[in-house]
Amino acid sequence: MDSLIAAAGRALVVGDALGALKRVGLRDDPPALALRGIAMAQLGEHPRARELLRRAARGFGAHEELSRARCVVAEAEVALAMRDLRGSPRTLAVASATLEARADRANALLARLIAVRRLLLLGRLDEAASALASVGAGPLPSRLTAPSGGSERSERGGSFLDARGLPPALLAVAELAAAEVALRSLRTAPAQAALARAQEAAERARVPALLAEVAEARAALDRPAARRVHAGRELLLRLDEVEALLDSGALVVDACRRGLRAGATWRPLARRPVLFALARALAEAWPGDVDRDALIARAFRTRRPNESHRARLRVQIGRLRTVAAPLARIEATARGFALIGLPSALRAPGQFGPWGGPAALRPRGEREVVVLVPPIDGDRASLLALLADGAAWSTSALALALGASQRTVQRVLVELEAAGGVRSIGRARAKRWLSPPLAGFTTILLLPAALPLG
Repeated sequence: MDSLIAAAGRALVVGDALGALKRVGLRDDPPALALRGIAMAQLGEHPRARELLRRAARGFGAHEELSRARCVVAEAEVALAMRDLRGSPRTLAVASATLEARADRANALLARLIAVRRLLLLGRLDEAASALASVGAGPLPSRLTAPSGGSERSERGGSFLDARGLPPALLAVAELAAAEVALRSLRTAPAQAALARAQEAAERARVPALLAEVAEARAALDRPAARRVHAGRELLLRLDEVEALLDSGALVVDACRRGLRAGATWRPLARRPVLFALARALAEAWPGDVDRDALIARAFRTRRPNESHRARLRVQIGRLRTVAAPLARIEATARGFALIGLPSALRAPGQFGPWGGPAALRPRGEREVVVLVPPIDGDRASLLALLADGAAWSTSALALALGASQRTVQRVLVELEAAGGVRSIGRARAKRWLSPPLAGFTTILLLPAALPLG
């Protein structure tokens, strides 16, 4: 290795991209091309960086398989920074296997972390959590729930990343990924622990942008995440307070993710907007009842109800009773309907005495009923709340959940995308919408680790 290559590598490690380019900017041999690509990535010139890294990978011969694998990993890092997720993950997996076989532990870990972050950006949280567990980052949340899937995911124990001999920047990124998974699944204690470890690693790495990403992720824990509506009053909640509410055993009508929750039981209603509108109206009136005409106005958006609307209301109330049966029961009153939360020890209707109309007090042992809504009102807030679980949504599914037209939802999504509030993957009918990552995951500043020069 000549002195200019070594000097350029040292410059890149400390973030001096211009200093590196002064040394190798006019050279076209594969090591110089790789360093030029990394320098351009640090300067934000991602397309040019990708081109240089591809040329470097082609330039390394068959006997330089390790160097070629490192270039593949560096190119994947650039693609992640560009949010270009179209490439096949198999190429990165092959490069990771090569690095593992050649005992290049740090770069093999980098490749696996890139794969994890790619899954996070695609909204595939289950796969990201599994991949992260195989990396050993964590501890992962002890219980991951699936608010959009209707079932509880498997239990996973957490294990800490073996930090011996690894660059602190890589450790910081691994912990940021663990925090992302934990925050998306509303497990704030593991997220806070992961962010504390990420902060410590970022300080040792001395990368300002990485420190900024950790600070931004930690700030997300202190921002209002939702509002609790109860007995006609509203209270702003942080993410840890939302978690405490969901774990309290109360019956929560979640207007952020559109469903009913009590403890570990989740009943999604995102694709059944009429049922959700009825559930929310009944929950907002708890422990009282709601007039039939008011329910018709909320569910069917009409001010002049007739017998046809009343018949439809009875059908929809029957369907809501079936969906909510493990959590609550709905009883008819003299003027309408009332929602009664079942206690956790009671999972079937008919256990209480007759409910003779609107009540001022909660019956003994009954679940408390609360409504959880986005921190601000409006179409934008509702869209952002639905996307907050990290899953990928189609425009039609969002329109159905919000009870709005696809054109209206598309217009709001385009505005949010221009402002950086949402992002899209795919095209045409395959287009899906996701929220931006909770942490930005500094990527281009980690590229020097992808091509060790010593």
